[in-house]
Amino acid sequence: MSNRILYKVTFLNAGKVYELYARRVAASSLWGFTEVADLVFDAKEGVVVDPTEERLRDEFASTRVLHLPMQSVVRVEEVDRKGQLSIRDASTGEKVVTPFPLPAKPR
Repeated sequence: MSNRILYKVTFLNAGKVYELYARRVAASSLWGFTEVADLVFDAKEGVVVDPTEERLRDEFASTRVLHLPMQSVVRVEEVDRKGQLSIRDASTGEKVVTPFPLPAKPR
């Protein structure tokens, strides 16, 4: 049953607000940190539907456990199902969109 619990974790990182989903959130053994483990990403292969999720999956690909400073954690919610991941600017709240690379201009 505990494997079915899903948390939405919102935290500050480098001037941006990240929203990730994880199966486990607890007080870390490192004093002053929150432990976030078993990150959940869609297991889609092939065409990228959500560039934000692809960016987060690449950034946290080799991460087993995140140890976030307690003061950077904005909110932890227990949710029924996974929603869309996001990265927002901390000051404006606008979503940070990763533009698709454009082809180089011919010389």
